[in-house]
Amino acid sequence: MDVSLIISVALVLGAYLLGSVSSAIIVCRLMGLPDPRTQGSNNPGATNVLRIGGPKAKPAAAITLAGDMLKGVLPMLVAHGFGAAPLTLALVGIAAFVGHLFPVFFGFRGGKGVATALGVQFGLYWPIGAATAAVWLFVAKVLKISSLSALVSMALAPVFLWFFWPEPKLVGMQIVITGLLFLRHRSNIRKLLRGEEDKIGSAAEEGPAGEGPRA
Repeated sequence: MDVSLIISVALVLGAYLLGSVSSAIIVCRLMGLPDPRTQGSNNPGATNVLRIGGPKAKPAAAITLAGDMLKGVLPMLVAHGFGAAPLTLALVGIAAFVGHLFPVFFGFRGGKGVATALGVQFGLYWPIGAATAAVWLFVAKVLKISSLSALVSMALAPVFLWFFWPEPKLVGMQIVITGLLFLRHRSNIRKLLRGEEDKIGSAAEEGPAGEGPRA
């Protein structure tokens, strides 16, 4: 088998396995907090950790957010280090994201993926991640709805990717990630359409840290 193919397969598999390491669940276990899959929104992400964390909420959520982003950043940086072709980069990014959504180590019950998707963007090319994060922050500041900030920023992410790196395979990667992310936010979209989604800072939506964006 071609060595480059072996490396590519190893990079993709490694990205999925790293993505499968649930930061929220591990942080909650280490800090003596409830399992985020059984409390609050039942979502293993930083938003829910912030919601259920009590006095430890902010540091626990911050660590979770950093961990979820690193799961996207690190595989992309490693792939860059090996000089991976665009197709391999795209598959690595998707694998890391899918690992977060469907983690093999935690019964395939993962988070919504925004922080990891943002990590993939930063790891691919930091201006892409910066542009997406800026949109998230702007929408969150103006409309104060975490899920809407995530949906708007990720809807625009393929445009940012095309502007900064017009490679069809990589744009396709982001379209796949955005599509899966929208599927994971189905319940949030229904609430938005009904005008029932909680706002940042409300009793049910405890603060803007969320997933950084909600994840």
